[in-house]
Amino acid sequence: MKCIYTNKFLLFILLALPGAAAAQTSTNGSNANAISTAVPFLNISPDSRSGAMGDAGVAISPDVNANYWNPAKLAFLESNNDISLSYSPWLRHLVPDVSLAYLSYAHKIDDRNTFGASLRYFNLGSIQLIDDNQNDQGTYKPNELALDGSFARKFGNNLSLGLTLRYIHSNFSSGSFASGGNTAQNGPGNAVSAGVSMFYSKNYGDSSTFAFGAHISNIGSKISYSDGGTKYFLPTNLKLGVANTWRLNGLSKFTLAFDINKLLVPTPPIRDADGKIISGHDDNVSVPAGIFQSFGDAPGGFSEELKEISFSPGAEYWYNEMVAIRAGYFYENPAKGGRHYATLGVGLKYDVFTFDFSYLAASQQNSPLANTLRFTLSASFGGTGNAGKSSAGSPQ
Repeated sequence: MKCIYTNKFLLFILLALPGAAAAQTSTNGSNANAISTAVPFLNISPDSRSGAMGDAGVAISPDVNANYWNPAKLAFLESNNDISLSYSPWLRHLVPDVSLAYLSYAHKIDDRNTFGASLRYFNLGSIQLIDDNQNDQGTYKPNELALDGSFARKFGNNLSLGLTLRYIHSNFSSGSFASGGNTAQNGPGNAVSAGVSMFYSKNYGDSSTFAFGAHISNIGSKISYSDGGTKYFLPTNLKLGVANTWRLNGLSKFTLAFDINKLLVPTPPIRDADGKIISGHDDNVSVPAGIFQSFGDAPGGFSEELKEISFSPGAEYWYNEMVAIRAGYFYENPAKGGRHYATLGVGLKYDVFTFDFSYLAASQQNSPLANTLRFTLSASFGGTGNAGKSSAGSPQ
C-alpha cells in the first residue's frame, strides 16, 4: 500500500528538500537565481550570542559555540571544560513543532591543544500519512542531525588552526512518496564532511584587541535520498570575519564584528526550453570542481558573484563581565534569497554559568523568520573561565 504525505509535507519540502525553496532562473534573464543545496539546516545559526549579532561569529572572542562558527577559536578558551545547550523554535508562525537544538562541548587538552564536539538536531515536527483512499496511516516524524568532532591547536600566542569532521543524517522522507501517479522509494540520506578554520588575535596595548577568522565548512560527499537517485551538494560554505574589542575602562568592553559569507557550490545556469545552457556553467560537477567553479560561474558575471555574498555586522557590549547587550543585522541580496533582518539580545553571567537570549526582527513583511527566539545556557569549569584575559578578546 502506498503512503502519501498530506499537504503539510509541502512545508517540509520548502524547509529541507534541495532546490524547492530556491528562486527559479528563467530564460528571460530574471535576476532571481538563488543557490540551493541539501541539508540547509547546517547553515542555521544555532546559538543566541551570534544570533543576536546578526549571525556574526567567526572572529568574536572564543566561547564553546566556536564549534560551529570557527573551531580554531577553541584553542583560545581559558577554561578546561566548556559546555553549552541552545534551543530555538523554528518558523514558529508557520508550524508549532519545528525546532533546532544544539549541544556543544570543548575540553582543553593542554595550553595549545583543544578538543571540541557538538550535536545539532533539527526536529521537523510530525506529518500525517494517508494512503490512496485517504485512509489515515499514522504519523511520521522527519528530522536531521549533524555530529561534529573538532581539534584546534594554537601556534604561538596569536594564531590557531582547526580541523573538523562531521557526520550528517537527513531523514525527512521515508517509504513511498506518491506524486502525479508516480511512486518513488525514498529513505534517509547520509554524508560526511570536513572543515578547516583559522583564527588570529592580537592585542594593541591594553585597550584594544583585533581578531580575524576564516572557516570553510561542509567539504564533503554529496547526499542522496534513494538508491541510484540524484545526489545533491552539501552547503559547502566560506565565512570570513573581523572583530575589534575596546576596553573602555576597568568595567566595560565593546566589540564590533563584521562577517561575510559565501556558499561554495555551483550557481544554477540559465537554460532554454530544451534544457540547453545559454548562460553560466554546468552545475552537474564534482564537489572539488564545484568549489572552485563557485567563484566565477554565475550567469550574470562578476556582479552576480558579488550578490552571492551575505553580510553580518554585529556589536556586543559587556559591563563588569556580568551583563551583555548585543545587536546586529543580516543582509542577503534579493536575487540570492533576500533574507534581511535585525537582531537583538542580552547575556547574563553568574559564576560559571552564562545565559544568552536573542530575538530576530525580520525586515520583510510576513517573513517566516519573524520573531525567531534563541536560548542558550552555557557553563565553564576549571581554568580561569575568562577568555577576556587572553589576546582573543572580551569574555563570552
